[in-house]
Amino acid sequence: MLSRTAAALYWLGRYVERADFQARLIEATVRLDALSARPAGEAAWRSALSVSYTEEAFEATGQEMTQANVVRFLTLDEDNPGSIVRCLDMARNNAKAVRTALTRESWTAINRAWLLFHNRRNPGGPTAVLNMVESVKAETRGFEGAVRRMMHNEATWLIQLGAAIERADNTARLLDVKYHLLLPEGEVVGGTMDRDQWTTILQTVSAVTAYRWLYSEGLSSANVIDLLISRFELPRSLAACVDEVVTLLSQLARRTGLQGEADRMARARLMRIQKTRTSDIIVAGLHEYLGAFIKENALLDSAIARQFRFI
Repeated sequence: MLSRTAAALYWLGRYVERADFQARLIEATVRLDALSARPAGEAAWRSALSVSYTEEAFEATGQEMTQANVVRFLTLDEDNPGSIVRCLDMARNNAKAVRTALTRESWTAINRAWLLFHNRRNPGGPTAVLNMVESVKAETRGFEGAVRRMMHNEATWLIQLGAAIERADNTARLLDVKYHLLLPEGEVVGGTMDRDQWTTILQTVSAVTAYRWLYSEGLSSANVIDLLISRFELPRSLAACVDEVVTLLSQLARRTGLQGEADRMARARLMRIQKTRTSDIIVAGLHEYLGAFIKENALLDSAIARQFRFI
């Protein structure tokens, strides 16, 4: 397989997953904003920009920090490289470059997602925004399902590898939303507002039922953190993503013979997360742990690019 083909497949997986994350992030923030005692909800939307690392880029536009402006920036702004429309555009371009490696249904899912935003200029009000991001999530889930039904070969594994790397990064950022979001004045940690915010995080990653299955006691922040970081049973947890990366790199190594730095880094990360206890993370600082994980994930991404000669 040509290195540029491998890179296109890998980044196809990353961009589709990134579009899904942006949709989930917007959905989470709309719902968290709705829970706020203050009507403006500026802290909630600033947190969305902080988690997606686009706060400075948004401020450079000179726009007021409102739901309408931030939503448009994160969904339809073609000058924002992380907006949903740009992610889907890049995913479609990569898919076109490797069209013969994809099935008809996987290509169709990408194209339908792209058409949702084609020539669209206004995301609309909160209800319209929630409907739009739900459509994005549906199409990205359709693409993921189509990929899993493709022949199991290098093309499929590279798409899934890109998605797993991106998903790990995104879960860390989504969990970090709660760190960035400030409770309204008068609300306490562990109070009604705090519990509602943790519940919203679970709803965003479709983990409410999983939480009820795995934890017999009521909702607690420690258990939510444990679920999203350490539980291999949850596909979007950091542990599950880390494990999937190791598996996919091993499959690619057997088929292509390319093995090296990325494999070593991925296996070392898996060993560390298997030994990590949630209580230790909380004591040391959740935000600090997530920040270190995100940096390590970026280093692994660079190692993958070198190993498979993307660059």
